[in-house]
Amino acid sequence: MTLVTRLTGAALAMGLAIGTANAAELKFANFMPPTNPYEKGAFQPFAEKLKEATNGEVSVEVFSGGELGAGPVEQYSRAVDGVADLVVSLPGYTASTFPITLLSELPGVIGEDTGTKAIWDNIELFQPEYRRVHLVSLWSNAENVLYSREKPIHTPDDVKGLKIRVPSRNTGLVVESWGATPVSMPVSEIYNALQTGVIDAAMIDGTGTKAFKLGEVSKYVTVGMNTTISPFFILMNRDSYQSLGDEAQQAVDKVGKEISIMANDTQLKAAHKGIDAFGEMSGHEVIHLTDEEKKAFDDLSKNVTDKVVADAEANGLPAKKVVGALSSD
Repeated sequence: MTLVTRLTGAALAMGLAIGTANAAELKFANFMPPTNPYEKGAFQPFAEKLKEATNGEVSVEVFSGGELGAGPVEQYSRAVDGVADLVVSLPGYTASTFPITLLSELPGVIGEDTGTKAIWDNIELFQPEYRRVHLVSLWSNAENVLYSREKPIHTPDDVKGLKIRVPSRNTGLVVESWGATPVSMPVSEIYNALQTGVIDAAMIDGTGTKAFKLGEVSKYVTVGMNTTISPFFILMNRDSYQSLGDEAQQAVDKVGKEISIMANDTQLKAAHKGIDAFGEMSGHEVIHLTDEEKKAFDDLSKNVTDKVVADAEANGLPAKKVVGALSSD
């Protein structure tokens, strides 16, 4: 064997050893069922794209349906504590940790079609809230709409006194401005709560029809008013991220941004299909507000946006800067 051959063989062996040593298998905790549109539209593509971008160095296994721990509220803690390397969740479930991020959900700040781009154009404004984890993806959702168990809703007067599920504190403030009582509740509990009458209605985007079968326990969906647009994120355990090489870290960041766009697109398509499907169900109605009806809701929700921004400024947060940047994008 020639010297060149021996050196080449040694180099290849060394390269293989190094590649094997640096290989990472990441656990991705998903609280949603594997039938959720995000599974095929975002989470599996994330795993595939990251594996391809790192030449197989980094692989991701998605554990859906709460396999790594039940409950969406605990997802942030799972990322911080390393129960999972990656998690998907909503910042609204741990609202006190993400007051700046949640400014993006306020009525009138972003649009469901353009919100994700606006967020990423200004991503540096949100980064300070993610010191305990690594922010991989962040995207805006479809607008929350109002699923009603029994009562058709056309005006704020129609919701007075009702108990309405909300996904976040800001959504609760909006519901309160309409005269209803907000009930904080993870998405996995909505079905039973509507079925048993624990709540009268629920704020959630249109994916609720199919992904969470809310068409079985509600008769009306009201759409058209400015409501909250709940953001989602994928977070990574900080130590898991830092254990990767520079190129692998760059791949995580690049793919994470790409998946933000894909996830938003997936959600919007599924939400719109969900609302259409609801309207096609026997005995069900999608209520599209008139301009006058919409204005009655929007005037109240604008007061909420103004107050939240003012309160955040009073607490030393750059709320006006964030909202101004998002709104102008």
